[in-house]
Amino acid sequence: MSTRLDYATLSLMDALDLAMLIEVEASRRYTQFAERLGSRTDDDAAAVFQSMAVNEDKHGEQIAERRLALFGETRPKVKLDDIFDVEAPDFGAPSQNMSPLDAYLVALSSEKKAFAFYDLALRYVTHPDVKALFEELRDEETEHVQMIEAIIAKLPPEARVPLEDEDEDALQNAEGRLHLPF
Repeated sequence: MSTRLDYATLSLMDALDLAMLIEVEASRRYTQFAERLGSRTDDDAAAVFQSMAVNEDKHGEQIAERRLALFGETRPKVKLDDIFDVEAPDFGAPSQNMSPLDAYLVALSSEKKAFAFYDLALRYVTHPDVKALFEELRDEETEHVQMIEAIIAKLPPEARVPLEDEDEDALQNAEGRLHLPF
């Protein structure tokens, strides 16, 4: 299957398989972001990404249940490479020491791509249960986009600094302890 999707010819099984790959890849990416950024508080960037990973896992489970019920153990025709025009970030976009802002921007781009996938797929999916699931997932992608945009709007200037370039002196508070405000 090509990465240039023709939604009109996408089978129901392929649509479910792509959706599942989208959610699995997103969960892995958000887990990776959380690990790279390291959690310092309950509401920092790493905590947000870990929460998003949990949410993507839930989506993947919902899709897997529908797929198993409809197609059993039939092997998928799609592969991981097929999602790069759907949700996955541009190749090379995530980097080892990216700043929290850059991580959020990659996540924002990916969530917008996921919304577009579900929105376009809905034009061709006719199975009532899958259609309802894709509508729910599309709506959740809208919520994710709005949430990430709101977080980006509130990020402090330090969130632009790549992790390898952070100057700990600039991030210390008055008591001399490291403080990251995101």
